[in-house]
Amino acid sequence: MKKFSIFILVLIFTLILSACGTSKDKTEESASSGTDSKKTLRVVTDAAYAPFEYMDKGKIVGFDADFLKAAAKEAGYKYELVHVPFEPLLLELKNKTADVGISAITINDERKLTYDFSVPYFLSTNKILVPEDSTIKSANDLKDKIVAVQSSTTGQEAVEGLLGKNNKNIKKFENTNLAIMELTSGGADAVVADNTVVEEYAKNNPDKKLIVIEDKGSFEPEYYGLAFPKDAKIKADFDKAINTLYENGTYAKLYQEWFKSEPDIEDLKAQQ
Repeated sequence: MKKFSIFILVLIFTLILSACGTSKDKTEESASSGTDSKKTLRVVTDAAYAPFEYMDKGKIVGFDADFLKAAAKEAGYKYELVHVPFEPLLLELKNKTADVGISAITINDERKLTYDFSVPYFLSTNKILVPEDSTIKSANDLKDKIVAVQSSTTGQEAVEGLLGKNNKNIKKFENTNLAIMELTSGGADAVVADNTVVEEYAKNNPDKKLIVIEDKGSFEPEYYGLAFPKDAKIKADFDKAINTLYENGTYAKLYQEWFKSEPDIEDLKAQQ
């Protein structure tokens, strides 16, 4: 009886070791064969730029948030969307502590030296936000006025081109909401920012009695893109995904939901 018990125990122990070895082999094979899911991306956005990205009941919402969700799903990536002020956002991408930036980021030659960009996904231009009784009628009228802008944006660059880079009349703020608050409190004569942002603010805040001025001769069209650290391999996946969203109607649907108009997809595709 004792001999039989010892035999059984040895047999059971051998089977357990065998089972453990089989399980370990399967795990290593799965990892080495590349069947693990893609990593969760860290995506950064400055969620103070309605209607593109803003906070609503503790959640980041907006056109960019919905567009990102659709593009990431099409590309096959999971992600965590994190609110980060605009300048630190760009620094995270530069230092490769973030995988993607989406925050109405304009593609331009200077930024291309530091970041990679997806194919364009939005057409924009800078416009001027002023009180209804303002004497400002064009960009040239800004030259002796106090102008509020968001730091490190193309709005700042455009105003610096008009007034001079170190002009004391340019007030720079962490986000456009603060720049607009400076205008409405009397601390600035105008705000220069992306057209959709200032148009939405004027429309949604009629009590502020603000109007938006367009000056095509002074402000060039701009295109937004997803921003990546230099040489990011995931760029190709997102480029393909964005073009798929153009073709299958998903992009147009999102655009119509947020802006109540039709996007110029052919113009966006032409920029590629």
